[in-house]
Amino acid sequence: MNLNAKHTVRASYIGYLTQAITINFAPLLFVTFETTYGISIGMIGLLIGISFLTQLAADFITAKIAHRLNIRATVIFAHICAVIGMTGFAYLPDIMPTPYAGLVIAVVVAAVGGGIIEVFVSPIVEAAPTENKSAQMSLLHSFYSWGLAGVVILSTLFFTFVGIEHWRLLSALWAIIPAIGAIAFCLVPIYKLETADVGDSDEPRSLVKSGIFWIFIIMMFCAGAAEQVMGQWASSFAQTGLGINKTAGDILGPCLFAILMGSARVFYGRSDGRIRLTNFIAISSVLCMASYIIAALSPVPIISLLGCALCGLATGIMWPGTYSLASSKMPWGGVRMFAFLAMAGDMGCLVGPTAAGWIAEACNNKLQVAFLVSLVYPILMIVMLFLGFSKRRKVNK
Repeated sequence: MNLNAKHTVRASYIGYLTQAITINFAPLLFVTFETTYGISIGMIGLLIGISFLTQLAADFITAKIAHRLNIRATVIFAHICAVIGMTGFAYLPDIMPTPYAGLVIAVVVAAVGGGIIEVFVSPIVEAAPTENKSAQMSLLHSFYSWGLAGVVILSTLFFTFVGIEHWRLLSALWAIIPAIGAIAFCLVPIYKLETADVGDSDEPRSLVKSGIFWIFIIMMFCAGAAEQVMGQWASSFAQTGLGINKTAGDILGPCLFAILMGSARVFYGRSDGRIRLTNFIAISSVLCMASYIIAALSPVPIISLLGCALCGLATGIMWPGTYSLASSKMPWGGVRMFAFLAMAGDMGCLVGPTAAGWIAEACNNKLQVAFLVSLVYPILMIVMLFLGFSKRRKVNK
């Protein structure tokens, strides 16, 4: 079979499905972990922080040594880590000195895989000889959303018809997807970005000295935080904050969140550049603010859940949109630029949900307060867009 760029892009879709699995499976079991192992909500929130801190470390290390790594071997290694981490959930809590230690090890190994995938898969697609790069990037990231929706829907069906007490079996079944991804990347062609040599020692300095680069860094931080505060806590919020049963809460909260997030990415991906990306991100940021306010303040539980879901539509374009803007403004950035952007996004994914857990615990486990505090992220996104426009106008002058 003659494999080409289309097959490379499809393999990359599997990579983002894998990342969605490694990030979003465990949060569906937060309440189960709390009741089964006696772990506090603050310690559960720390699992989110550990996951994204590990991804952050993976981003940082790969940013330093990207030019020395074989891209194919590195991406295959990432998928293997995801397999080991997901299967680890099934047995590590039972064989380690404490269940929490087992959960931490599984989270860390899976997160290493997810972090490396985040760094390398986007530039792989950017380098592939395809048209309309921003649309391709948006479609690529939509598969994270479909992966999230699939994790929620299929896991919910499993818990309903097989039983949540068999969650260990499900964690092993989810490891099949990254195993397929590892095989796919053994076969598909890998293309190289046509940019300045990523091994050039001056490139990191060039990035750091660019004002627009730091704007994109802050935007990525805000994108990760705004998305993951709701994405990571929606299921627990539905159960403990709104008193909704797990099945209905997962479907109406994180599942609809993921579907709307993916829809926003596909919508932009299919727009063929007719929509100005910066305007789309600005409108989405305002919508994100509205969604957090609705989720936190609505007296009607179903409306609060719809606010959680609306956040998915609002944050859908933020992450891939920032990638596309950065790639178009700094085409010389290479793999290191994607690594630094991923690092900033993962820092947001770390700080946002972890801070939300601490705020909720300090406020008698009220996630509504955490959601209101999290309004700072879409507000800062709008500020950065404004500063970015001003920066561009000065450069043009």
